[in-house]
Amino acid sequence: MTFKGISIACSFTTFGLYAVLILSLFYFFRTETLWDALFSERTLFSIRLSVVAATISTFLSVLIAVPSAFALSRYDFAGKKAVDTILELPMIVSPAALGAMLLIFFNNPLGLWIQDHGVQFVFTFYGIVLAQFVTVCGVSTRLIKAAMDEIPVRYEAVARTLGASPGKAFLTITLPLSRRGIVAASILSWAKALGEFGATITIAGSMAMKTETLPIAIFMRLASAEIEGTVVLILILVSIGLSILYIVRILSRGDSYA
Repeated sequence: MTFKGISIACSFTTFGLYAVLILSLFYFFRTETLWDALFSERTLFSIRLSVVAATISTFLSVLIAVPSAFALSRYDFAGKKAVDTILELPMIVSPAALGAMLLIFFNNPLGLWIQDHGVQFVFTFYGIVLAQFVTVCGVSTRLIKAAMDEIPVRYEAVARTLGASPGKAFLTITLPLSRRGIVAASILSWAKALGEFGATITIAGSMAMKTETLPIAIFMRLASAEIEGTVVLILILVSIGLSILYIVRILSRGDSYA
């Protein structure tokens, strides 16, 4: 077999692994269970809670990620390597560990003061948003930085020679050219936030009709041995995730700044 054949076979092997896992869900799939789950007040609450929390956390993360990514892409400053390295924390530390870190923080004097005089995060909706934000912020910054790295610096340099300030060059040159990358990063971050489980359940708990997001609902149904209900919720989550990835593939076509 040629090297081309081996590489193609490996790619189909990977595809087959995930395809088999998805198809195996349909062994326990029941149409009546689908409709019962879809119109269940608890399921609808979990979906709505997940969507709202993921949207808020993604908006906040992208709001910080865009200027952060620009700084890391364009400037040299003291501590840049440390900042760039710490962005990988959500990828090298498990979500459950991130959630535990948040929980520990809110049990130290500063964290207790914040909860007593500001916002209550532990076992609340705000804890869900915070857990998702911490999980996706570094990823958002990394993805947006990759998009900005592809834009030649000379475009901004030309704008500066024509009298544009650094801020105006960013708003009129860099931001428009990186819009597809920013949108794609936002969508991927939203999908990751939607499926976040470990950090969320650690800090926000699993209270039905209060902090039970869709991934937590899947876990709770599985823990109760409700296999058919679990399958329905997994298929909902997988359908949303694959749809999001398809949208990202479409948005990512044709980005070239050479």
